[in-house]
Amino acid sequence: MLEIPESYRRFVLAARPRGPVVPENFRLETVPVPALAEGEVLIRNHYLSLDPYMRGRMSKAASYAASQALDETMIGGTVGQVVASRNEFYQVGDYVNGTLGWAEMGVSDGLLLRKLDTTRIPLSAYLGVVGMPGMAAWYGFNQIMEAAAGETVVVSAASGAVGSVVGQLARLRGCRVVGIAGGPEKCSYVVDELGFDACVDYKAGNLEADLAAATPDGVDAIFENVGGACFDAALARTNAFARIALCGLIGGFNGADMSIKNTRALLLNRLTLRGFIITEHMEYWQQGLQELAVLVANKQIKYRETVAQGLDAAPQAFIGLLQGHNFGKQLVKLI
Repeated sequence: MLEIPESYRRFVLAARPRGPVVPENFRLETVPVPALAEGEVLIRNHYLSLDPYMRGRMSKAASYAASQALDETMIGGTVGQVVASRNEFYQVGDYVNGTLGWAEMGVSDGLLLRKLDTTRIPLSAYLGVVGMPGMAAWYGFNQIMEAAAGETVVVSAASGAVGSVVGQLARLRGCRVVGIAGGPEKCSYVVDELGFDACVDYKAGNLEADLAAATPDGVDAIFENVGGACFDAALARTNAFARIALCGLIGGFNGADMSIKNTRALLLNRLTLRGFIITEHMEYWQQGLQELAVLVANKQIKYRETVAQGLDAAPQAFIGLLQGHNFGKQLVKLI
């Protein structure tokens, strides 16, 4: 029998950001552990996922999903262990993936939980490479970019949780893979550890020229996470009938200029541009997660995590994520 405390801590959204996110946007609370109703399970979270989409949810602006409510637990993916259950499908001790938010514990009706096998894959990986970020990479690459062997693929935010997986999937397919990342350390990791053919440091001040040098035969597919200047430079290098998977626009979260000059390329090169939200394509998750799990277990896909310690560290870790301080998947370790 796992020990159950009388209370747990959580972060709620205290105020919507006006510009960059600051610690004062969050409030730490202690709340009682509720009694379980029939069909519910109580979960002690071990890891919390921090992701760029959370910044959009903090705003009241119209979007693809409802805004994060004030004074409610901040949204977020979690992995943890069932500590009490009134649901016949979940037993005490089971490891599960859910969306219980920025909290040490949470209650679920079990409908959106997924049991996890930790015998070959670490628990934390189910929030990254074998979780939502990995699925975003898998879907964008396989269903939108459809890159073939020998084609050139460009991936922005290449050292991040999503971009790193896209690039490795492309390399396994036999593509030439060029990443865009910020700083020489990240670019070295992308090439030396992940196996990209090249990586352009957008902070070096020569983005367009460096990307042109790294893509001498043009670009056949783009996985876009950033927007703005990175996206504009990649558009300028596209070949006819190139495909673009638009996954994120993290570069604009703090009000940066997201305008692009090379819109003519969309017509002249007959480009296919498709934005997507991975949670709207759940019919692919079983296939994608199974394939990713095999690749990770066989060490054909590598991944890296930046782990903040303790729930108290979540706000600052999230702010750092939005500023590009993380390396790979950003997590908060709760236990």
